[in-house]
Amino acid sequence: MKAAVISDIHANLPALEAVLGAIDESSVDEIWCLGDAVGYGASPNECVRLLQQRCAVWLVGNHDLAALGQIDISTFSPSAAEAALWTRNALSEYSTGVLSGLGGQASGQREGFGLYHASPRDPIWEYVVETDLAEDCLNVQEYRVSLIGHSHIALYFTRVDEMSRITSELAPDGTQKSLVAGQWLINPGSVGQPRDRDRRAAWMALETDSLTASFHRVEYPVEIAAEAIVEAGLPQHLADRLFQGH
Repeated sequence: MKAAVISDIHANLPALEAVLGAIDESSVDEIWCLGDAVGYGASPNECVRLLQQRCAVWLVGNHDLAALGQIDISTFSPSAAEAALWTRNALSEYSTGVLSGLGGQASGQREGFGLYHASPRDPIWEYVVETDLAEDCLNVQEYRVSLIGHSHIALYFTRVDEMSRITSELAPDGTQKSLVAGQWLINPGSVGQPRDRDRRAAWMALETDSLTASFHRVEYPVEIAAEAIVEAGLPQHLADRLFQGH
């Protein structure tokens, strides 16, 4: 089976539409979403509806839970907190029902792969961007290969065995990795708000039979997404960072 792995859409409709277009050209069997459909961006209802139509697996993320009022946002940055409150008011009854229907599940599994919004240790909050954190996760994860989101950075961590040093690399467009051996912790990057200095929308193709991961980036009309943020009255900073990719 071939799965498309996406994460951190953040209510960026132009980016989501571009990624779904690329996925449709790739003969993908299923789409797995690792969470954060909403937050930051100005099109939460449109993104929720598309994801509901397209995803075979859909986890909840911390921004989704914030929009539902189910977690404390006091630790959010000021712009993130403002966007969470705006999203809470902007969500339609349909979107609220769909997000609530995810059951607060920030972790799961599919085809023998562990799926987490943030990390195997803390599926909601932990940012895995350093090897020491990755090592802790590899030590406790139930599945040999785990997929994570949350950091908005396309990258991977791998270890041949428990006695080996962890390898960590960013995964730019075109990166392909064989997952046949060792333990893996893999982030496909963010659809709607990349933070690895590549502003293009990110997604990953996963061949579950051959155990191959391929990282992809897609151009999208950033200016349309940014303009929507400004017109919605959300912080200018959230629009500006879409052009910067960090």
